[in-house]
Amino acid sequence: MRVIAGKFRSRTLRSLKGLELRPSSDRLRETLFNILGPAVQGAAFLDLYAGTGAVGIEALSRGARSAWFVEQHGPATALIRRNLDSLGIRKEAEILSVDVLRGLERLESRHAHADFIFLDPPYAAAAEYENVLEFLGDSPLLAPGGRVIAEHLKKRALPERAGELELTRVVTQGDAALSFYRLALAA
Repeated sequence: MRVIAGKFRSRTLRSLKGLELRPSSDRLRETLFNILGPAVQGAAFLDLYAGTGAVGIEALSRGARSAWFVEQHGPATALIRRNLDSLGIRKEAEILSVDVLRGLERLESRHAHADFIFLDPPYAAAAEYENVLEFLGDSPLLAPGGRVIAEHLKKRALPERAGELELTRVVTQGDAALSFYRLALAA
């Protein structure tokens, strides 16, 4: 696994052996960041179910001003820390070693705002998608004009609406899909 583009282009990231994590493929990350484009520069990025940290690290490599990584699996949080350290990224990044909803509540209590929120729970954890999307749809965490992006199996459709979030785009690649959400415009 490697960083696709930006400041840390082609640098290798570590992963855990076995099936503990299912990192987003290089190709899917490239598709994601091609879609987000230059809007990532200067943005605050929130990587939920961060795993290896590859998605948030890619955002930092492409000019995001900061990234939060939320991951409750102890070995994975240690791995994220090692990947950040290997690239010399410390002050722009924060790791929250808690379950995702607790991490979101902590960030919300600090009045944090993210321009991009990426979530990639285990594909089998169907309820996680709905729970997190509902939380985000009723939370001030997403900055105005920001986007929530969920990676999931392409055969599994995510809700068209979750609180104030509305589905605007679905991009498929192989067996995976990326669903993009924005805050609904007031009528």
